[in-house]
Amino acid sequence: MGDYLTSAPVVHTTSFEEAREAVTSVYLPHRLEGGSDVLDMRLNAVTDRHLTLGYLTYQAETELWMPPTDVCYHVNLDLVGETWASRGGRSSAHTRPRRGGTVLTPDVQTTVRWSHDAEQLILKISRAGLESHLADLLGRPVVDVVAFDLFLDLESAAGQSLLRSVQFLATELDRPGGLADSPLARRQLESYVLTQLLLAGRHQYTDDLTGRDDRARLGRLAPVVRHIEEHAHEALTPEVLARVGCVSVRTLHAAFQEQLGESPMAHVRRVRLAKVRAELLASDPLETRVTDVATRWGFFHQSRFAQQYRAQFDELPSATLQR
Repeated sequence: MGDYLTSAPVVHTTSFEEAREAVTSVYLPHRLEGGSDVLDMRLNAVTDRHLTLGYLTYQAETELWMPPTDVCYHVNLDLVGETWASRGGRSSAHTRPRRGGTVLTPDVQTTVRWSHDAEQLILKISRAGLESHLADLLGRPVVDVVAFDLFLDLESAAGQSLLRSVQFLATELDRPGGLADSPLARRQLESYVLTQLLLAGRHQYTDDLTGRDDRARLGRLAPVVRHIEEHAHEALTPEVLARVGCVSVRTLHAAFQEQLGESPMAHVRRVRLAKVRAELLASDPLETRVTDVATRWGFFHQSRFAQQYRAQFDELPSATLQR
């Protein structure tokens, strides 16, 4: 049996009722049934404002019926054994030899059946937290549920990165002097875990995140857009961007208007505002000033910056920092 998060035990029980109550209190209400095996259930878990991470095993064949989560995403990552899942009445099983995971979304009920030896690391992520993080990565608002495929392939390169990042987070939260004692580093690693989840799972935003749609859509603008994303903290002018794209300034403006519906510098501003937002969300409001972050990303006129930020994200930067 695994030893993740042993410093944060929730319950160790042979009672199905106690097991159900414990998982309900940490994750979500559900119905739990088992076969003839004797239960030896263990749950360890840690939680903060946006994310709960737990280790769970029943050591018995069990089946869980879970309603739509409404305000959270749940991510079940198999460590040992097998689990089978169905969503909204449609079966989508995953078994060995490919190690897998399951994503529960806010809008659909899910059923998961465990083998007697199954062990999982389970993430509970607030809907607001995940969708806000995705919006920061995309540089635009996310208003729909992220419609993850039910199955996560943890043997793909992206799936392995996700599993390793979650295992590292669990190990560090359990280690004296680790992330539990460093809130800023913990938030940064949790943000990394969210990014890995969004890259490992297939959903309606996958092509945007990986750039497949952009490369086809942007054509010769692709290297310019990539340069803006990677060098947003530097001095960028139309002349600099035209040299990156090997075009004239006039052609650059025409291409941006045709492909993106905005000028090159409007795009630079939008990317920089997204960078500011990502930094504010990852910062300690007691140790960070909005002015310092804004200045770092090239915004020197604070009232104009606040207006632009509110127009793009529908809230003031100070509100983002407090979140």
